[in-house]
Amino acid sequence: MIIIAGYSLAKSVEDRDAAVAAFAEMVGRARTQDGCIDMAITADSLDPTRSNIIEIWRDEQAWKAWRKVAKGPRSRAQESHVSLYRSDRVEKLA
Repeated sequence: MIIIAGYSLAKSVEDRDAAVAAFAEMVGRARTQDGCIDMAITADSLDPTRSNIIEIWRDEQAWKAWRKVAKGPRSRAQESHVSLYRSDRVEKLA
């Protein structure tokens, strides 16, 4: 399993909202991609300039296939902090 998680900071709340809206179409396409467990780019509930980013992929092959066709909008984020995590184990929580 591949998990990409992090956040980006925009210059203003307006720039953050524009970025979240600009990525909506790409997020929708990702969710239909084979191997996508979930993807979201959302406005943070506390920081008005922060966008939260999460991608969860079944495996590296699915993630790499997506990266070849993703073609998201250009990001004008002032700052980004994103990490990739790999796991071979999944536990369902009740």
